Amino acid sequence: MKELIEVINSFQKLDFETEEAIKKHFVIEEYKKDEFIVEEGKICRKVYFIKTGTVRRFCFENEIEKTKWIYTDNQFITSLSSFFEQKPSFENFQACEDTVLYSLTYSDEKTLLEYPLFSKFHINQLRFYLSKINEFHHLFRVMSAHEKYLFLLTSFPQIIIKTKLKHIASLIGVSQETLSRIRASIS
Repeated sequence: MKELIEVINSFQKLDFETEEAIKKHFVIEEYKKDEFIVEEGKICRKVYFIKTGTVRRFCFENEIEKTKWIYTDNQFITSLSSFFEQKPSFENFQACEDTVLYSLTYSDEKTLLEYPLFSKFHINQLRFYLSKINEFHHLFRVMSAHEKYLFLLTSFPQIIIKTKLKHIASLIGVSQETLSRIRASIS
């Protein structure tokens, strides 16, 4: 739980009471490699924090599996629209390796939001992530595949280290053969 509290404190310094409430409401869950955490068509009822492991977010576009992002240690994950609106998810989250998560249910999140410092954390975190998502989508859209791979290599090396090549290729929008050529040109 130490990692979770440290990340929350990086957004908003907590008091003892709020920390204890967080420890009470977040629970540990373990997923085996390839196990689904969130499934398309089902309502996402939890937000998760990755203690250890790797999780891939993907969906199907024209019946082709497309990796949208890969999350590693100390990151929050959830199907945003499904969790916040409690409607079926259009995406999947799957463990890429054995993964340990802390989870918080929708109703427990409502309870924690009654704590002013958790509420401040929540706002600060959402503002930060929305800004980063906006920036990422703009940059990633205009980058070449080579630039995308270099961006991942420098900004998110854990993705490169811990993820199957076919998922990295899908994320940057190229075939595995093209990804192999990109990797060879960098080495």
